[in-house]
Amino acid sequence: MDLIRRISSAVVMPLTRYYLQKERTFSHEGITIKILPGVFHPGFFYSTKFLIRHLRDFNLKDKSLLELGAGSGLISFLGEKKGAVVTATDLSDQALKGLQQNRDALSSHLRIFKSDVLDQLPAEKFDFIIINPPYYPKAVKEEWQLAWNCGERHEFFVKLFSRLVEFVHADSKVLMVLSEDCDIFTIRNLAQQSGWELAERTRKKFWREWNFIFECRLRDLLYQPPRD
Repeated sequence: MDLIRRISSAVVMPLTRYYLQKERTFSHEGITIKILPGVFHPGFFYSTKFLIRHLRDFNLKDKSLLELGAGSGLISFLGEKKGAVVTATDLSDQALKGLQQNRDALSSHLRIFKSDVLDQLPAEKFDFIIINPPYYPKAVKEEWQLAWNCGERHEFFVKLFSRLVEFVHADSKVLMVLSEDCDIFTIRNLAQQSGWELAERTRKKFWREWNFIFECRLRDLLYQPPRD
């Protein structure tokens, strides 16, 4: 099955990238957004919709929600529709442009920040932090790869777990989607090194590939990251 999945990925990914060279429109649960070229398309991949489905279990009204690496912003706009006060970040200029265009088209009050993981985000404690991260341990050489590659040494996750404690309170929910196609073992270890653990909340198989939603939990709420 792994061979079938790898062959399928080798065929589907180039075709998807070709299709997404043009601006596209996508609708989900009453929200219609434009997907600019090079931006992760939530309709072609299952992780975004998996997270959205899981978020139905929570009351988001008047909650502060951060979508980290928002891409198209679909989760952000749906979160806002459900009553959350939403902040969306991305490092990609193309994704940020799309977020701004969709915010205007939807008359949204979404707050948008350009940030490398959490580094440029103003200090704030969020009730919910939602993360659909780049999976693959490869260098980012072109902007579109920000949605896919986390750095050769998983730099995205190193930055995430080293700063995440600054943006949560005792009742925060930090939810992250991963698939068996990424190195979950290494990501778990990086989390543990910064005082976090990944607790599996649910899993689902899409097209022969298991997808997981983890809750990132501090092992000790008094934990403080080591200082240089």
